[in-house]
Amino acid sequence: MTAAKNLVIVESPAKAKTIHKYLGKDFIVEASMGHVRDLPKSEMGIDIENGFTPRYIIMSKSRKVVNKLKKAAKGKEVIFLAADPDREGEAICWHLACIFKGSSSRLKRVTFNEITLEAIHEAFRHPRDIDMKLVDAQQARRMLDRIVGYNLSPLLWKKVRRGLSAGRVQSVALRLIAEREKEVKAFKPTEYWTIDAKLESGRHEEKGQIFLSALEKIRHKKAEIGHKKQAEDLKNILEKLPFHVKDIELKRRTRRPQPPYTTSKMQQEAYNRLRFPAAKTMSVAQKLYEGVELGEEGSVGLISYMRTDAVHVARSAQAQTLRFIREKYGAKYAPRSAHQYRSRKGAQAAHEAIRPMSVYREPEAIKSFLTEDEFKLYDLIWRKFVASQMTVAVEEVISITILAGDDYLFKTTGKKTVFPGFLKVLGNHEDEKELPRLIKGEKLILHEIIPAQHFTKPPARYNDASLVKTLEEMGIGRPSTYAPTINTLLARDYVERHSGALIPTELAQIVVDLLMEHFPNIMDYKFTADMEEELDEIEEGKLDWLKVVRDFFGPFNEKLSHAKDKMKDMKKELIETEYHCDVCGKPLVIRWGRFGKFLACSGFPECKYTRSIPTGFRCPQEGCDGELVRRQSGRRRIFYGCSRYPDCKYTTNRLPTKPEEHPPEDPAKPGTEARPEEPSNEETGE
Repeated sequence: MTAAKNLVIVESPAKAKTIHKYLGKDFIVEASMGHVRDLPKSEMGIDIENGFTPRYIIMSKSRKVVNKLKKAAKGKEVIFLAADPDREGEAICWHLACIFKGSSSRLKRVTFNEITLEAIHEAFRHPRDIDMKLVDAQQARRMLDRIVGYNLSPLLWKKVRRGLSAGRVQSVALRLIAEREKEVKAFKPTEYWTIDAKLESGRHEEKGQIFLSALEKIRHKKAEIGHKKQAEDLKNILEKLPFHVKDIELKRRTRRPQPPYTTSKMQQEAYNRLRFPAAKTMSVAQKLYEGVELGEEGSVGLISYMRTDAVHVARSAQAQTLRFIREKYGAKYAPRSAHQYRSRKGAQAAHEAIRPMSVYREPEAIKSFLTEDEFKLYDLIWRKFVASQMTVAVEEVISITILAGDDYLFKTTGKKTVFPGFLKVLGNHEDEKELPRLIKGEKLILHEIIPAQHFTKPPARYNDASLVKTLEEMGIGRPSTYAPTINTLLARDYVERHSGALIPTELAQIVVDLLMEHFPNIMDYKFTADMEEELDEIEEGKLDWLKVVRDFFGPFNEKLSHAKDKMKDMKKELIETEYHCDVCGKPLVIRWGRFGKFLACSGFPECKYTRSIPTGFRCPQEGCDGELVRRQSGRRRIFYGCSRYPDCKYTTNRLPTKPEEHPPEDPAKPGTEARPEEPSNEETGE
């Protein structure tokens, strides 16, 4: 058997398996398992005094992989570097090239946005050199993140508690969540009322079709009903008035399909429709991109590259999709020419939108080969893409205005689909509302006047979808950063999920306030967005990456020096309580520890007694007189357990509060659970 002449290096084993199927016996495909070199964890790794030179090392987890790759490279004619087609992928290839120094003549870079036979062969027919502009943009981002994280994280460890972190994008995202929470807490609901009339046509042929119409205007002014008595007075007046149709307006309107998915739109809709957190969406999408075993077909890449902010589509894919639409749904569902969608400013032109590799590979046909999550996400992507290439939908909208007496104007609107167009594949997610065929001027029969009380609602807390949407709209972060940002906020105990909402902990509010006071630029939305634009300009060759890093470091370092002296030390901010130590009798104080607030003896370090802060809720276990306290599992999951553990082992995932309330963290009656949490020395890390 002839030995392979060429080595191909990709990031993951799944991707390696799929690609090898298309390349044949002259190629061996290996996986780097992501980055193999990085800045060291034990030090900043950036020589500030010598031109901000980064010091890269082979990571300990990558040493075996690197040795394997070097061994595989021996005697090979060409080493193809085939990491993902973005900044991180280009940087991975550059770091691999540095490891293979002395082999530069054998190194070639190949990129592809889809893992198909045609795309792979086309990429290997046209290899290129490593794009140092992309590498420089990644290096700048990595060094900026290291400067911020390596300096701010230890500062927070010293001033607040161990295990915290700060980041260039992470901290700004946390500010968004924390400020929204303040708005929610400060919100005061306002009462208001609405009035509907239950009506019916007086004509015999339309009898039995009862419909609702809402009061909109009183004497040509918007109907504003603020309290119950006003609503009841109006009800009494309206019940005595005649109702008739004042006007009927019939319109036809078209609805255009939306573009296929970008990364952020996919994350948003996967959360809204499937309740997938952003990280789960990206993990499942990665599997669909790299390859799934489809029986006799073997490993097949099902979707195009899933980190993209572009919406354009390859002409070949559009032509295939139009052909499929004609065959599957009929010619009237296929537009005469393919739709053209415009990507936002600054989007990566080299990438396509997220789409299925073949629309002929329908979700139901391959469902048996996919996990439940893979099927759900693939089905979402497939339908979105096919719909984006179909004809517009046509709807008929009817607006009916109704007068009660001379002064009270009611309005009702109906809608029906005349031609479904792209909705044929999506399904109509908006309920149609059919109305009786009324005639202008006809009298109506009043069945009932229905007043209803309402209260204004606070702004919605962020969830994965709305946070990703806001970050994208503000220009903060990029497709690859949204999911890791949310994951970090959850992992650091800055944020908890309650019924999908991202709710900041008390710790998050403290950290945001401290960073806002001492590092206003780092926490500024525009500053962070401008920094992203500078990274884009480095990628385009318009800015020097080292100058961007230098310009950032100077002002940041000044703020850092000031904060080290002036930032409030939360570890020394002891909050006295009315409780006393069970060991020595001294007052208990609230301290901050690795897992949040806890009660500790004011006689520390002589007395090291600690206990969890009770939540104020009694243990519901029959015969138990303990209280529920907040705890954290080994996997950092928050739960509540009885203070009498281990005598009582009751636990629950949530406190018995109203859904819109955040679980209270203020001390109530003392519990009895001891907790080995003591103040620690300063530690460093990112």
